[in-house]
Amino acid sequence: MSRNTIFVAIIWFALAGLIFYLVDNIQHPNKIARLGENSTVVLKRGLDGHYRAEALINGETVNVLVDTGATGVAISQRIADKLNLSSIDAVRTNTANGDSIGYMVRLKSLKIGGVNAHDVAAMIAPGLDGDVLLGMSFLSRMDVRLFNGEMTIKQVEE
Repeated sequence: MSRNTIFVAIIWFALAGLIFYLVDNIQHPNKIARLGENSTVVLKRGLDGHYRAEALINGETVNVLVDTGATGVAISQRIADKLNLSSIDAVRTNTANGDSIGYMVRLKSLKIGGVNAHDVAAMIAPGLDGDVLLGMSFLSRMDVRLFNGEMTIKQVEE
């Protein structure tokens, strides 16, 4: 291989890496590193119109979809296994997808940026396709505002 070919290959790999980085930042603007540690966090709305973010549940990084229409925090079975969560009790639930069975759990901590809550009620939802739906059992403890494509979540003293 000539020196010129190696140089061109390096340029192409660098450009591909840069494009991947830029596209990832557009599609996932609310990464833990960018949210900071302030008691107020501002989430940018994704291209699909939803608010998604990286959060910490019991110290583990998970992806959440903020859902102000959800009663509680719903966790997929895959994430529940990753977090070693054990259920307290089985309950029948009525969701947008119909009736199902969920398993109640308590989360020691749930944190987005510097906004956090302890002892949060949640449910393991075996049929959940995503990772975690972040509902009102967390959000009702905070001051939440929507304006101009941003969701501001502010820590409220309990």
